Amino acid sequence: MSILQYNGGAVIAMAGDNCVGICSDLRLGVQAQTVAMDFEKVFPVTEKLYIGLTGLASDVLSVNQLLNFKTKLYKLRENREIKPEAFSAMLSSLLYEKRFGPWFTEPVVAGLGEDGKPFLSGLDLIGAPVFADDFVVAGTCTSNLHGMCESLYRPNMNPEELFEVLSQSLLAAVDRDALSGWGAVVHIITPEGVMTRKLRCRQD
Repeated sequence: MSILQYNGGAVIAMAGDNCVGICSDLRLGVQAQTVAMDFEKVFPVTEKLYIGLTGLASDVLSVNQLLNFKTKLYKLRENREIKPEAFSAMLSSLLYEKRFGPWFTEPVVAGLGEDGKPFLSGLDLIGAPVFADDFVVAGTCTSNLHGMCESLYRPNMNPEELFEVLSQSLLAAVDRDALSGWGAVVHIITPEGVMTRKLRCRQD
């Protein structure tokens, strides 16, 4: 088993029409043993920028704390909120500088730019980025997530449609994976604010 799969987890970020969504499951496990059912893997960076972190749970928390520190320092120096593109570049650099002893996490970045345009990016554990216009997935069931997202995704969805597609994609994928699931949380980011909803799913 890969160290990235040790604690389980699944994250999807998806773009809509002037909105973007990101969701994760809530399971924290030690291989096949479930430890907790309230371990969120999606964290706010700014009001319009969120990051999802899958992989080793200790590194998920450590990288989130480090990013929290770096974004606050950026705001003090620049006197403005960090943009999604700049944050993704900063994250890539942060991961690459530890490439010989990497953080065991695969981040997904989702946010809205100044013009309300969705921004999505995914990175591997040494910071190689991929940018997408539709969706990005990460976690222990990426093949399931890819299949569901390709089936259900359609362009220019409004926030409610985006929530429905994200929810159905995540729940259908994690139900077929033993290392993720046990509930989910969905964040829909719009120019007006963020809508957060928790989902119940199979508890087995």
